[in-house]
Amino acid sequence: MYKDVREKPEWLKTESVEDIYSVSGCVSEDFDDWINEWKHNGYWLFDSPDTMESIAKEKGIDLTKMKLFFYKVSEQQWDEDKQAWEDHEPEESFRTKVQPPRESKLEGFDIVSLYSNTSCECSPLSCNHLSETIKTNRHCLFDTYEEAIKLINSGELKDCEPGPYRIFEVYSVIRA
Repeated sequence: MYKDVREKPEWLKTESVEDIYSVSGCVSEDFDDWINEWKHNGYWLFDSPDTMESIAKEKGIDLTKMKLFFYKVSEQQWDEDKQAWEDHEPEESFRTKVQPPRESKLEGFDIVSLYSNTSCECSPLSCNHLSETIKTNRHCLFDTYEEAIKLINSGELKDCEPGPYRIFEVYSVIRA
């Protein structure tokens, strides 16, 4: 996903965060309101940058100042109602053939709500101010998968956003 990465907003009261690399588009917005293009895959993301670049070209969107991210999602999600982990898979009605980037850098791990079970909605670390009381890195992400699991299992997300919650590995793509 190409994103317009924003510096930490004034309302987020934490010294450790410099900018927001969250998967959600609540602070650092996606490159476009892309859903109605119906070119996404079964994870409601894109298989390659080429698809986003094509949309941007058609709409006259300048991607040069945006940052390109690659995401890997955990195979399980946390169901708030059942209080249990469950498997999830990409939506079958969309072709999903993700092309990993040649070169990328792991930036951290994000937790994202998917109440609609389609596109990513909110990241409690930024959207719900949890980074004010929970240690995150400078991009408002966890450094380890285990930290994300620990937060979910702690019950602290109970009144944040309606789930389910998925954990995403967040990579910045190094472009040649």
